[in-house]
Amino acid sequence: MAALLAVMLAAPFSYPAVAQSDAARALGSLRLIGTQSIPHAQAFQQTTVGGLSGIDYDPRTGQWLLISDDRSDHGPARWYTARLEYDGQRFAAVTLTGMTSVRQADGAPYSSRLRGGRVPDAETVRIDPLDGSVWYASEGDRVLTLDPVVRQTAKDGRLLGEVPTSPMFQVRLFGHQGPRNNLSYEGLTFAADGHSLWVAMEGPLVQDGEPPTPEAGALARFTQYDRGGNLLRQVAYPIDPIPATPGAGKHADNGVSEILALDATRLLVLERSAVQAADGRFANYVRLYVADLTQATDVASLASLADATIQPTTKRLVLDLNTLGLARLDNLEGLTWGPKLANGNDTLVLVSDDNFNPAQQTLLLAFEVLP
Repeated sequence: MAALLAVMLAAPFSYPAVAQSDAARALGSLRLIGTQSIPHAQAFQQTTVGGLSGIDYDPRTGQWLLISDDRSDHGPARWYTARLEYDGQRFAAVTLTGMTSVRQADGAPYSSRLRGGRVPDAETVRIDPLDGSVWYASEGDRVLTLDPVVRQTAKDGRLLGEVPTSPMFQVRLFGHQGPRNNLSYEGLTFAADGHSLWVAMEGPLVQDGEPPTPEAGALARFTQYDRGGNLLRQVAYPIDPIPATPGAGKHADNGVSEILALDATRLLVLERSAVQAADGRFANYVRLYVADLTQATDVASLASLADATIQPTTKRLVLDLNTLGLARLDNLEGLTWGPKLANGNDTLVLVSDDNFNPAQQTLLLAFEVLP
């Protein structure tokens, strides 16, 4: 499959590139335009809408793409196309326009956990800025010994190739190495010029230290690959400590839920935390950062970050979304650039993953980017 990928990506491109220049991505602050939501368990083209963990926008077609992390439990592994209507004054509507199932190399749909096989867990999606194909990252499964993987598909969902999973990210059922379950590939973005990919871990590898706690943060590896699947660079991103204390014996986490290229040396990083109170209810805490990779150590050759002397990326807080005053802030996992406004400013759109849980919601937020 790696050979197939290399052949595919060496072919000439006919899709006009739209990678933005550094000057076009100035980001000082964000202004909320508005929000929209998709009703829980909405039926669409014989599927249940939910689990929307990634979003991207194609400026050539005006089409939005939303990928579900459904592990073939509520329908086939799939993405939706949509139309989002907003301007500088309001976010008017979101309308689903199509559904595409992602398929294996033999054309068969991906299996569910009950049936076994290569169970998908799509956590992030990007439209290729050079050829219009669709790339997504599947988180894998430590229990099922499924490695995380980045896949390239055609617009109709046919598998075109995979980025070979680096040995350090391969699942180890036993031992003290590799990704923790549900803390693997979570973010994906093309570099600003469109010629390489960045893949973000949600949390630290086992050998890199413990996940965040209310007292301490952690390091997540961000890895850059070229279009042939070759590792170019890897940096360590410092995840915040969990921003609140859970109830006694209750759950709490914090991790990277998405990344998005800002320019040649900076990435937007979405950190999302869930903290369970003593009564069992969850609260989400979401922050958006700019990570600067300029001075970060290349850690690709380091087997462990736990005791290493390195320079991680620096980061600047752009927005604490809990300060927006929304009635409800959910499990935000998707992040993308949208179309420019009439005044020339960029826009950002975020989407939440409701986990197919009636207590949660699928929320979309549109922002104006202020320089």
